[in-house]
Amino acid sequence: MGRLGVLLLAVLAFMGTLVTMPRPAAAELAVDQAGVELLPDMDNVYYWNDVLLEVFRRQGGGPGPLARGAAMMHAGMYDAINSATLSRTGSTPYNSYLTLVTVGHNVNQNLAAGFTARDLLIAAFPAHTSFIQQRFTERYGSSTQTLARQLADTVVNNMKAARNNDGSSATTGYTPEGVAGSWRPTDGCTAVDPHWGNVTPFALTSGSQFRRPPPSPNYSSLLNNSTYASQLAEVRSLGRRDSPNTRTTDQTQAAWFWANDLDGTYKPPGQLLALTETVAENQITNGLRLARLFALVSLALADAGIAAWDMKYLTSFDLWRPETAIQQGSINPDPTWEPLSATQSGVSFSPCFPAWVSGHATFAAAWAGIMRSELGDNVTFTAATEDPHAVGVTRTFSSFTAAATENARSRIYLGVHYQFDADDGLAAGYNVADHVYNNYIRPSS
Repeated sequence: MGRLGVLLLAVLAFMGTLVTMPRPAAAELAVDQAGVELLPDMDNVYYWNDVLLEVFRRQGGGPGPLARGAAMMHAGMYDAINSATLSRTGSTPYNSYLTLVTVGHNVNQNLAAGFTARDLLIAAFPAHTSFIQQRFTERYGSSTQTLARQLADTVVNNMKAARNNDGSSATTGYTPEGVAGSWRPTDGCTAVDPHWGNVTPFALTSGSQFRRPPPSPNYSSLLNNSTYASQLAEVRSLGRRDSPNTRTTDQTQAAWFWANDLDGTYKPPGQLLALTETVAENQITNGLRLARLFALVSLALADAGIAAWDMKYLTSFDLWRPETAIQQGSINPDPTWEPLSATQSGVSFSPCFPAWVSGHATFAAAWAGIMRSELGDNVTFTAATEDPHAVGVTRTFSSFTAAATENARSRIYLGVHYQFDADDGLAAGYNVADHVYNNYIRPSS
């Protein structure tokens, strides 16, 4: 059954209407030797991406750990499907990420990929084990196959070995510097994942590999810099919570459309993975290539998070948010100024980590860089969002670059970033994407 059929069933079920959808004819169904129906491999990848996004909504927290879990799952699924292709046909068009193993030509690749996705999701998000197992059972029932289990175990064990000591479980406190220009938590929040820049990347040599030079050598010189003054004035005007005379309706919509900062949404990495699905449904018809695309995107997003957090916390430039600069700074201070950004309760709030660089911009460019390398840049698509301030809103873009640029710029409209945060995040993200695409899971010929 195609994805449209699945969606129709869900809608009809919600409406209380029972309709029996026709199943494919017996000749259309591929089965393994044990009689286990082989699910369409593209649907299998989409299914687990949707499960992943639901885990994001339940997990919440900073984007770095979410992106790490996505990379583990999608890179693992790709290795499982790629290895199954080799096992069945004796060759594969792509190199592996970590694992390439043959287990026998009768392997059920979709079951192997399902075992892999389930086990790696549980490894990354153990608090959601019951939910993940439930979704596995809904998809495969009690299906099992020795070859599929062997293949999945090899892939899973190799991924776990690569990530077990990657630094993601470290806990580090943060002590604000307490000088003008330096970041301090807003509204009493706790610094989010200050250690994340030290996490072992999936593809980069280190989190600092593509570190950008800061906007100024030190805080003092920044605060006396004309570029900083003009950018502060811009966000003061465009990013104010009540800014009807300067921020347009379209800019306000873009600000909320790309936000997804709140727990309960799929967060920025999830939105980009959902967009990958939206685009792929119209561009890709091969299951192995689809799995490869999701793996490349996820690897780039994971390393983008590490690279952004390296610049946020591990340099000498932990920049204060516009909210603090405008309320407490020396340039025309306004203690009443509030950003458009808000918490679940509607209270204005800036994200709880330093401003430079923009994580949204870094993630957006990492995503766009992979997508345009694989599919070309001039692809028109319509995107959606889960931010509660933009319910039902869609936006259409004529290129991946245009979407990433708007994503980065939206943070100024939301009142939480300066333009150089966006510019440096975009530059770093594109560097990450190029490195991932040019060096990992390349064509084997």
